[in-house]
Formats: sequence, structure tokens, C-alpha cells
Amino acid sequence: MAKIPTSSTRPQHTPVPAMPLERTLTYRLHLLHKLTDLESQRAYLAEAGLPLSDGRCLASIGAFEPLSVNDLAHRANLNKGQASRAAQSLVDQGLVLKQASPTDGRGVVLSLTEAGRSQWRRTMEVIERRNQAIFGALSESDQARLGELFDRLIEHARHQATPPDEADQSSVVNTVSTPV
Repeated sequence: MAKIPTSSTRPQHTPVPAMPLERTLTYRLHLLHKLTDLESQRAYLAEAGLPLSDGRCLASIGAFEPLSVNDLAHRANLNKGQASRAAQSLVDQGLVLKQASPTDGRGVVLSLTEAGRSQWRRTMEVIERRNQAIFGALSESDQARLGELFDRLIEHARHQATPPDEADQSSVVNTVSTPV
């Protein structure tokens, strides 16, 4: 005879959320990210001659130089390994100068070379066009309001984030400082 499950062995059913998944903010942000990244990847290669991660790193270095690799990872919204590989690629291309850090004996600082500064301007033009293409669907007042809302959401998320020393480093999300 089959044993009838007791309440302690029955699978627990979780309530269905009130909002469908495709209407949640996180789902829509991720979808928008994926849709815009596909075109951004194409634009960075075709218009700036750089892979997306190299272009994002070059944009961040040019905007915030000098940067350590850790600072670059944070500013370009990449993990340290990705930032390190992109930085080395930019160094190998002659676009970025890597020097010993004056404050950290084991660290390096990254800054643009003259060729890097010229490439940075081209990359920033790509970023500007991408932003116009993405936000062009909104009126100027809607763009301003969306910017304000994003600022509030980012600040709120920063306050909720687990400090990096308490979280698994591989799952820490960096703050996006560089537009796509």
C-alpha cells in the first residue's frame, strides 16, 4: 500500500507573485541590457574598432584616469579579471599606459596615451550615438525624469548592497558609471 505524504513531507507550494515575471523591473532591465548590448557590441567594433569590454574600459580610463585595475573594474562594471584583460589589451594596442602605482608598491595605474586619447574621443562618439539611439524613443522631459529615477534606484540599491568583504566576490555587482 502506498504511503500517503504527511504535511511535513508534502512539497511546499509558494504563492504565485502578483506581477508576471516579464513585468518586473529586474526582468525588464536585464532584457533592455541584452537588447542594447547586442547593438553596442556591433557599434563598438564597426565604429571604434574595439570589442565592447575594451571600449568600455577605454571610456572609463579616459573619463576617470588615472585608475587602478580595481577602480577600472568598478567604473567599467566588469569583474577584476575582465578589467585586467581589457586593460592589457589596450596596453598592447598602445592606447593605455600602465605604470607602477606611486601609492601601492604592488599596484599599477592606467592612463591614456596620445593614441588612446584620440581613440577615446571616437569611442565617446559611439557612446553618445548609442545613448541617443536608445533614449531617442523618449521625450527630453521623459529622459530627464528617467535619469532622476535611475539615480534614485541606484542610490537605493547602493544602500541595500552587501559590502564586498561580506559577499562572494564573484557575485558582487559593480556600479555602472560608464554609459553604453
